[in-house]
Amino acid sequence: MEKKKILLVEDEKDLVETVTLRLEAAGYKIMPAYDGREGFEKAKREKPDLIILDLMLPKMDGYKVCGLLKADTRYNKIPIIMFTARAQESDKKMGQEVGANAYITKPFEPQALLEKIRQLLKE
Repeated sequence: MEKKKILLVEDEKDLVETVTLRLEAAGYKIMPAYDGREGFEKAKREKPDLIILDLMLPKMDGYKVCGLLKADTRYNKIPIIMFTARAQESDKKMGQEVGANAYITKPFEPQALLEKIRQLLKE
């Protein structure tokens, strides 16, 4: 069976490594992107099964990336998890408005992230 592809858009390299190790151990193929524009381009090119998207990114923020992908019928079915240190209710509301499927705040519980991924991928 082919591994599900997850696009991880996060500018903190240490966090990318940590999350990648965890998710690869759980059987996923991880594609990292380190800024919003790279994440947006990779999402269009690779069509991942799921996207984990930081909010505060260089070049293009996570809200913009999410909004652009969700506005395009070719990509709007890809589940997007907002992954951020911003835990304000207004941030979560904004995430919902641009179409995010879930919202996980950092620091995060690895098991909670895995469960959310499985839930969104219907595994």
